[in-house]
Amino acid sequence: MSRPASPIPPGRPPSRRGALTPTLVVVALVVVGFIFFANVWTDVLWYRQLGFFEVFLTENLARIGIFVAGFAMMFAAVFFAIRIAYHARPVYAPDSEIRDNLNRYQAQLEPVRRVVMLGLPILFGLFAGSAAASQWQKVLLFLNQEPFGQADPEFGMDLSFYLMTLPFLGFITGFLISVVVVAGIAGILTHYLYGSIRLMERGVFTSRAAQIHLAVTGAAFLLLLGTNFWLDRFSALQSNGGRWAGALYTDVSAVIPTKAILAVAAALVAILFIVAAVIGRWRLPVIGTAMLIITSILAGGVYPWVIQQFQVRPSEETLEKEFIQRNIDNTRAAYGLDKIQVDRYDATNTATTGALAPDAQTTANIRLLDPNLISDAFSQLEQYRPYYQFPEALNVDRYEVDGKVQDTVIAVRELNPQNVAENQQSWLNQHVVYTHGYGVVAAKGNKFTVDGKPEFLQSGIPSTGVLGNDSTYEPRIYFGESSPEYSIVGAPDGSPNREQDRPSGREGDGETQYTFQGNGGPNVGSFFNKVLYSIKFQSSDLLLSDGVNEESQILYDRSPRERVEKVAPYLTVDGNAYPAVVDGRVKWIVDGYTTSQYYPYSQQEQLSDATADTQTTSGRAVALPNSTVNYIRNSVKATVDAYDGSVTLYAWDDQDPLLKSWQKVFPTSLKPFSEMSGDVMSHVRYPEDLFKVQRQLLGKYHVTDPSSFYKTNDAWSVPADPTVDTDVKQPPFYMSLQMPDQDKPAFQLTSSFIPQIVNGNARNVLYGFLAADSDAGNQAGVKADSYGQLRLLQIPPETQVPGPGQAQNKFNSDPTVSQALNLLRQGASDVLNGNLLTLPVGGGILYVQPVYLKSTGETSYPTLQRVLVAFGDKVGFAPTLDAALKQLFGGDSGAAAGDSDNNGQTPPTPGTTPPAGADAKAELKAALDEARAAIQAGQAALAAGDFAAYGEQQKKMAAALQKAVDAEAKIPVTAPEPVPSPTATPSGSPTPSPSASN
Repeated sequence: MSRPASPIPPGRPPSRRGALTPTLVVVALVVVGFIFFANVWTDVLWYRQLGFFEVFLTENLARIGIFVAGFAMMFAAVFFAIRIAYHARPVYAPDSEIRDNLNRYQAQLEPVRRVVMLGLPILFGLFAGSAAASQWQKVLLFLNQEPFGQADPEFGMDLSFYLMTLPFLGFITGFLISVVVVAGIAGILTHYLYGSIRLMERGVFTSRAAQIHLAVTGAAFLLLLGTNFWLDRFSALQSNGGRWAGALYTDVSAVIPTKAILAVAAALVAILFIVAAVIGRWRLPVIGTAMLIITSILAGGVYPWVIQQFQVRPSEETLEKEFIQRNIDNTRAAYGLDKIQVDRYDATNTATTGALAPDAQTTANIRLLDPNLISDAFSQLEQYRPYYQFPEALNVDRYEVDGKVQDTVIAVRELNPQNVAENQQSWLNQHVVYTHGYGVVAAKGNKFTVDGKPEFLQSGIPSTGVLGNDSTYEPRIYFGESSPEYSIVGAPDGSPNREQDRPSGREGDGETQYTFQGNGGPNVGSFFNKVLYSIKFQSSDLLLSDGVNEESQILYDRSPRERVEKVAPYLTVDGNAYPAVVDGRVKWIVDGYTTSQYYPYSQQEQLSDATADTQTTSGRAVALPNSTVNYIRNSVKATVDAYDGSVTLYAWDDQDPLLKSWQKVFPTSLKPFSEMSGDVMSHVRYPEDLFKVQRQLLGKYHVTDPSSFYKTNDAWSVPADPTVDTDVKQPPFYMSLQMPDQDKPAFQLTSSFIPQIVNGNARNVLYGFLAADSDAGNQAGVKADSYGQLRLLQIPPETQVPGPGQAQNKFNSDPTVSQALNLLRQGASDVLNGNLLTLPVGGGILYVQPVYLKSTGETSYPTLQRVLVAFGDKVGFAPTLDAALKQLFGGDSGAAAGDSDNNGQTPPTPGTTPPAGADAKAELKAALDEARAAIQAGQAALAAGDFAAYGEQQKKMAAALQKAVDAEAKIPVTAPEPVPSPTATPSGSPTPSPSASN
């Protein structure tokens, strides 16, 4: 028996075609899968280390669960639609020509039919599941909703229905409609492909199975459409399509009733489809569908249009009055404007002698340092090394100094590893050596040195000042707004320090080294974690470098705002995080908002537009996202530790129903504000972005009478910033201010209003002044009742108080001012106008603007040289605010400004280089002033018999005298003036000579 010949030629190995491709596909899938796993698992490590794994787990389980549900519904609907249509295909077709064409399509499809019939449902399921998973917040809010305890004015439903139930129902209805439509189309195409539906000369042929399939699909679609019509009745209260938000007269009289009619009609037509499926007659459902379309056009479009045109327009003010009132009340409630305190302010334009006496405390605290201009001064005076940096815009806060609250301009000295020399830009230096910034720098807001520099409260390396020193607070800044992408820190005990810490405090000494001691990031010591993070950051150095040891931690996602956004994904985070020295640490304080766009009868605002000002357009502050809201609450205050990155979320507005709902979703992630320390409480501020949104709305909604609101004859606008050339809104300003109804100053956030700007034109007179109380007190866990109180001063239009633009024009056009500024500009120097502050003091409105001088050169920085003030039509201009106010108020303002000590002192000529030893002389004077103060305090303690206090003052005096000796040593020998020296008093206590007190 012969063996059949082999088809493979002798000597040729068997072909393995097809083995390589599956192998490559499997390898690619494994690589992609491992990369995906690396990103997911590193997120797990990050959340676990930070203590917010609950957030990661809950959010992702919700996403996965919703994805699975959405995928399953879409997959099942499309799969069974195709399967039912395929199994219902006829055995034969009545027309041979059409059958031949379909047979050709079927023949082409048959080899991949199973793949297509399974692949299409999977593909549509993936799209549907992904779309559904993105709505996880709506689902969780619905399942954990909290009532508002307030009803809407139309249906009497609790407001939680509109913010938490209706969005969920709308999502479910819309999703199911898309499922029915996609599945219906898939079924129809399958029926057509396999002959159950034919286009013939006499019409459309449909098999019995196809008819039933179409009837069921149509009925399901119509039922969902009817549900959508019914929900639209409630959605009318959220409408922003008219002149005012909410359901207006036409909506209530025509749209809402017709939506109910259409909902019932859609349900009836759906029943007709089911009946047609049973009896096989399609006349009634076809007629019903046609009638539904006609009814929707007439009742849903024509009828409301007729009501609006012929009933509402002729009597709009009368018919819409009730609904305008609803809009006013609900908008004010949704944005927290309903409890605003409004007072009439009959401002005077006459600057009378002694007018500021009742406002002495406010006058003493008027801020002269512009946080947007003095960053260069901080850099030149306090940067010390090129790898440090300060932000472009500094922050305004307040600290208690010598028993008094002092407005303070503050910043942290952050790391800037990009400024390391190019030959030192190695991976090791970037990620292991240069890891952190160092220290806080703060200056008095109301004072400056005689030569125009900031008067520092906290400065130097090591960090020293009234806020503390290296032994009382942790100065290292590992987490900040400009931190590197990631750093590798930590080492076993006894290992050599590798991190660049700070320059030495003594001249000539080397740099100090440091090893991170906290718990700031996931461990990256194991080989497995090294691999994961090498993939995440696409760095082979991280895997191979000896800078990574078994105790190493990796710090990343280091921006305070970014960290809060990740651990509280339901919050909108304020654009400005600010540092504070609290509880022995530097902590960033971040404000978080709960927002919604579903509050009934509330006017919608776009966050990016409402919060835009010269700060955001210049990049000095982070702009909020381009999202629309009509409800906002500052529900969360967060702190981020600048050393170890730990995040603490405090439920600040614990009455906010949205926050209560999220607390049910994430029960362990938020702490009550009763656990907030007094130190943190004392630095809480009223948030800027919330204030900017509120002032934007208040331009219209300060009017509460519907008739006046309808006429818009008293609308306001936020004035443009007069210190820049662009037509952009003026930012709000923090300052210590005593409003007319207050008995003492409070830290406030302020802004002003002018008449409504129309087509870029407006009368620049002041109509209103708004202040938000930012003092929350300093008691642990106790929020001051006054915190957050909005106070609005309404200035009668007939008063004609100049607005910020007019005040700036007066400054620019005043001959004396112009001549003096031209002199300052000599020597190639730039004159910079600082922020223009508006203060309701002296019975009128006072404008204050510092004037800075900046010479040319890379190392130059602005110095404060003059102060401009205006009251009514009068202008004052002097080297100090105190002198300028005296000019303005006839030689006696009635109060002393914070810089009154600088009166009469001669600063260096602007535009010239200060003489050698000028800084040392200033240090000498300051040291002698400290010695004099210590002597006086010691004598007072001695007279009171307090020997302990007397001894303490003697120590301070000795330290001050040592500073004086050190400063004297820095003054050049050629200095002509003699150095003041202490003399002895009869009591034996040394005291500075009279020359030192000048």
